[in-house]
Amino acid sequence: MVGLISGFIASKIVNHAGEGVIMDMVLGVVGAIVGGFIFNFLGHSAPTGINLYSIFVSVIGAVVVLLIYHAVVRRRA
Repeated sequence: MVGLISGFIASKIVNHAGEGVIMDMVLGVVGAIVGGFIFNFLGHSAPTGINLYSIFVSVIGAVVVLLIYHAVVRRRA
């Protein structure tokens, strides 16, 4: 559930339109993992459970993933 929410929010932040339900969930889950690594690297605790902190970390990670995804896809086109 956190992956869907964070992927949807990140899609709205980056390109103002959702990527679709499945892609939003995938980006949210990948973003949660990336966000956890980023926050651990910066010395913060990893998110646990379903709460606002977990969603915040997941959104940050999903935004990073989306920016990289769009840079790669645009470069190929």
